[in-house]
Amino acid sequence: MFSILKPFLFNLDPEKAHNLAIRSLKFDVIPENFFKVENEEILETTFLKRKINNPIGLAAGFDKSAEVYSQLSKLGFGIIEVGTVTPRKQFGNPKPRIFRLEEDEALINRLGFNNDGLEAVMERLDHRTNPSFSLGVNIGPNFDSSNYEADFCLCLFNIMKRSLADYVTINISSPNTENLREYQAEEKLESLMKTINKLKEEPISTMRANFLTGKKEIVDMPIFLKIAPDIKDSSVEKISEIIINEKVSGVILTNTSNVNRSSLKSSNKNQVGGLSGKPIRELSTGLIKKFYKKLKGKAYIIGVGGVDSGKSAFEKIVAGANAVQLYTGMIYKGPGIVKEIKKELIEILKIEGIKKIDDVIGKKI
Repeated sequence: MFSILKPFLFNLDPEKAHNLAIRSLKFDVIPENFFKVENEEILETTFLKRKINNPIGLAAGFDKSAEVYSQLSKLGFGIIEVGTVTPRKQFGNPKPRIFRLEEDEALINRLGFNNDGLEAVMERLDHRTNPSFSLGVNIGPNFDSSNYEADFCLCLFNIMKRSLADYVTINISSPNTENLREYQAEEKLESLMKTINKLKEEPISTMRANFLTGKKEIVDMPIFLKIAPDIKDSSVEKISEIIINEKVSGVILTNTSNVNRSSLKSSNKNQVGGLSGKPIRELSTGLIKKFYKKLKGKAYIIGVGGVDSGKSAFEKIVAGANAVQLYTGMIYKGPGIVKEIKKELIEILKIEGIKKIDDVIGKKI
């Protein structure tokens, strides 16, 4: 069906097409069994100490305000990350702000964290009924905030207080919020993580006191960092040290790139914003290898960037990723992409004589 609808959707402005997809998902008419495949148990993995059906995730940016995460889970994702969520609702940057690069199977966006705000998102997450997938919330600061660190803490505190997610991602890598990437520098990142760890330790007793019968027990919230693909090798070492020393649960590699345009074919290649999709595939996979070597299994790695097939997912897992996420791939290949990736991954594992997907993480095949 997507192949029939794609020409119509690609004649629409990208943001209008995205909004149409969100509205369509709200009807919740597609049966979950449609996206299952044979021998899927080979893809089962442990993520944050719980079993999930597969290591294929949806990256933050698609369901920015947690409107359709339950419906998206029926497409077959093992992990879904909503956001980026900011303390206050914000419109984002002026339109147009999403550009297709069809010849390159890529997107450029300069959305600027448009979302409905923390309160609206928490209300939607409070009604989660499907525990079959791992749910992450990606958080960031408002563009006009005078204190980005305080915005991160405000979002984290409230999500943690109500146990609304399985993990929270600290987005320090979007190129579309001024000065945000400065938090990838050693001094600022270390300060941020120490503040976050202090926040996680101090309010637990207070938060438990606020939860009466029927509420979930507060647990330590796993924290992930989302990193840009454009960092230097020296930053890999420094960030890895902070991840280990501050007991960060994981790292997401990578966000969009604001460079890497020289080989692109599309006339949109010089638009300002973050580049995603196939052109950053090798860049992100290379960073996964570097972080895997430094982290030595002490933190989870989620690989993002150009995942659109079983082969591209397998490459990132072999490089050291515990799981992968996609977004742009679904724009170009439709909602059936997860099913196709699962089928291809299973076929690759069978050919290689591998019984479980976990057996290839960081391994040379």
